[in-house]
Amino acid sequence: MDPNPSPCGSGEALVSIDVHSTKTLMSSGHRYLDVRTAEEFQKGHPEKALNVPYMFFAPQGRVSNPNFVEEVTDLCRKDDFIIVGCQSGVRSLKAAEELLKAGFKNVKNMGGGYIAWLENGLEVKKKVDDLR
Repeated sequence: MDPNPSPCGSGEALVSIDVHSTKTLMSSGHRYLDVRTAEEFQKGHPEKALNVPYMFFAPQGRVSNPNFVEEVTDLCRKDDFIIVGCQSGVRSLKAAEELLKAGFKNVKNMGGGYIAWLENGLEVKKKVDDLR
């Protein structure tokens, strides 16, 4: 656990956990929210991951998803235990802080992101119909 959790203005402090803690918590019912783009998600993700992009690729670069919190609220309750992950841990940190500010109670960030997940040899799911 991060000894220096970041304050988020909600009274809750954001905690970052490693990929092995994430896998253990997922097996006990925590939900994994992957905030990468749909294109990144389709290339591979942890089993049972939910995908709500925090940012989109646009001609001018990455732009924030203006409906991010609303889309997460459609999939998760504010008292669900949620672990937020992305490609390297930067977007997920920002996304997790935004969720805490929006009133989600049990949000953690997965440090290192999907890159660390792969580097640690953890199982991934890939979209099968991309193999045309």
